[in-house]
Amino acid sequence: MLKIALCDDCSNFIDDIKIMLENWKNKSISFLFQSFDNGDDLISAHHSTPFDIILLDVVMPMLNGIETARIIRQYDKTVKIVFLTSSPEFAVDSYTVKANNYLLKPVDSTALYNCLEELCNEIAQNTRTITVKGLYSVQKLPLDNIEYVEAQNKHIIFSLRNGTTIETTEPLHLHENKLTIYDGFFRCHRSYIVNINYIDTYTLKEIKMYSGYRIPIARSCQKEFESAYFSVTFKKAGEGK
Repeated sequence: MLKIALCDDCSNFIDDIKIMLENWKNKSISFLFQSFDNGDDLISAHHSTPFDIILLDVVMPMLNGIETARIIRQYDKTVKIVFLTSSPEFAVDSYTVKANNYLLKPVDSTALYNCLEELCNEIAQNTRTITVKGLYSVQKLPLDNIEYVEAQNKHIIFSLRNGTTIETTEPLHLHENKLTIYDGFFRCHRSYIVNINYIDTYTLKEIKMYSGYRIPIARSCQKEFESAYFSVTFKKAGEGK
């Protein structure tokens, strides 16, 4: 399910975009839509339940679209951001926050649809998944939705970015070879695998995730963890250039 957010301080414009999305003819793509009238609310919502695509007005009071995108990019390098504005002068600024597209108002429906379908194709091609046999069903989880994995007794729990969890009786080592440093994962403790992309802060003994959850670092893993952390961080910085 694709998650699309629109942030604009004009209620009439939000209504227009809603109508365009309702008339989108690509029935193979199902999506959820949520709108915001200020950048602060969008940032808060995206931090707790990430969107796949953000349609973002540039000129807004208080926190403008460029600054909103810059804050989001500090912790999410992959979300697709499309700027919507009547001022083409901001096109250069949009590249500083790695915008994926830039559409001028009034937004043409065909241009919007073409943009969305292009982004959907990119998302589909870049999504790597892992298959997990849960207690009641088999699920395919996108790797970038996993914040951390925790072993508890004979179960392991996948904690996702949206706050939900998936529990399975499969052993942790079964998935360790699939959750590799290539995708940003590291086993920092015998009971935990973390997604380095969603680490907020850390010390030599403990990791704090974006969700606020705290995870111990085994003493034997401290040096290797720091090396992995900077490796993933530098890779993300390089991709952002």
